[in-house]
Amino acid sequence: MSLNPEKIPYFCVMRRKNKRQIFENVEVVDAGAKGKTIGKAPDGRVIFLTNTVPGDIVDVQTTKKRKSYFEGEATHFHTLSPKRVTPVCEHFGVCGGCKWQDMGYEHQLFYKQKEVENNLRRIGHLELPETMPILGSKKQYFYRNKMEFSFSDSRWLTLDEINSGEEIQDKNALGFHIPGMWDKILDIKKCHLQEDPSNAIRLEIREFAVNNNLSFFNPRNQHGLLRTAMIRTSSTGEIMVMVQFFENDQDKRDLLMDHLSTTFPEITALLYVINQKQNDTIYDQEVVCYAGRDHIFEEMEGLQFKITAKSFYQTNSDQAFELYKITRDFAGLTGEELVYDLYTGTGTIAQFVARNAKKVVGIEAVPEAIADAKANAERNNIHNVQFFVGDMKNVFNATFIATHGKPDLIITDPPRDGMHKDVVQQILNISPEKVVYVSCNSATQARDLELMKEDYEVAKVQPVDMFPQTHHVENVVLLKKRKNQVPS
Repeated sequence: MSLNPEKIPYFCVMRRKNKRQIFENVEVVDAGAKGKTIGKAPDGRVIFLTNTVPGDIVDVQTTKKRKSYFEGEATHFHTLSPKRVTPVCEHFGVCGGCKWQDMGYEHQLFYKQKEVENNLRRIGHLELPETMPILGSKKQYFYRNKMEFSFSDSRWLTLDEINSGEEIQDKNALGFHIPGMWDKILDIKKCHLQEDPSNAIRLEIREFAVNNNLSFFNPRNQHGLLRTAMIRTSSTGEIMVMVQFFENDQDKRDLLMDHLSTTFPEITALLYVINQKQNDTIYDQEVVCYAGRDHIFEEMEGLQFKITAKSFYQTNSDQAFELYKITRDFAGLTGEELVYDLYTGTGTIAQFVARNAKKVVGIEAVPEAIADAKANAERNNIHNVQFFVGDMKNVFNATFIATHGKPDLIITDPPRDGMHKDVVQQILNISPEKVVYVSCNSATQARDLELMKEDYEVAKVQPVDMFPQTHHVENVVLLKKRKNQVPS
């Protein structure tokens, strides 16, 4: 593959003044946490890089200096790595959403697997069985079922635009935040993460708004009509579009919503929110159904899941199915077990394993998610599940166990921060025969597993790639009680 080194995208990020150094002919040797790559400075210190691929040989300009490492950017490429591929997206290098697009997919999988194993060994100090090969995604693009876009009346200008010397007339944007800049939005022409008609809907919203003088949001000055747009698609072919307005102007709002309803009759749920808070979160806001219904449906192995604007659902539907099958396989249920599903969300895993269990108890902190979980279970005619609301570290206690029974198996799928230490201790107190730990952050997973390693051994490890072109990776671990441990 031939690439012009001068055409390698340069990651432009504003930084505080810092004394910078230049290192020449640095070999990029590895990929590390948060998608950064790794080189070595002449003094042996690590350099974390933002715009290289392992195998590149580059000149580096540092941007930060710390006691044990540098951060930097490649300013000149002497040799391009054979692991490189040509990015498919015109916004690569500026958007920051798919930072590994310039690395071949087989190499992405290699570094994701390596990160999982390193975290479990180095952070968790765990003895591992032979880790199963990471499960790659059949879809490497257009795999997401949910995208959120932001409006701005003062969009991010590219280097080409700045250097052109021409006066920029259209400064509106509907797209993504520039990494590290809360008020700068890159206008997106085509995103390769969500299937059509996602791009068509977004572009139509932007064009109609410009042509009809509908103002775009200014986050610094807190003014403008249009704030965000969310598009959800489902495996059943249904589409949800939600527009978030800052100003409450019914005439202008109806103008846009009527146009969307007419132009895209395939939209199943057309919704809006009026949000005049400082932030974009909608969880404390009223969602109004403008046309169609207020939800769409996902389907998995014959089960239907109602998805509202506030629902959490794995954003890669195809790989979520694979992830849940692995979880169920690790559980090894016979139909006689009482299962606890911690951090159950809308109860997808709980319902997915319910047919193989005697009973499943799900716990989740978000009341709306539990309401969805109960409704979904009723719709799916599943009667051996129960769902409870509350902060996990408070609800999941001895009284709860005494009331609902001691589980034979615990499945836990916590947020990125992992489990609270009190939750870990309660699992140890209960001492189930098996624990299946699903994680989107193998570093916090490793931290939690270290607390459990005296009582449990790691029996299986299965990384799953949910997000191609990024450094993110899911991991499923099966824990089995050590033979010298006596159940409580």
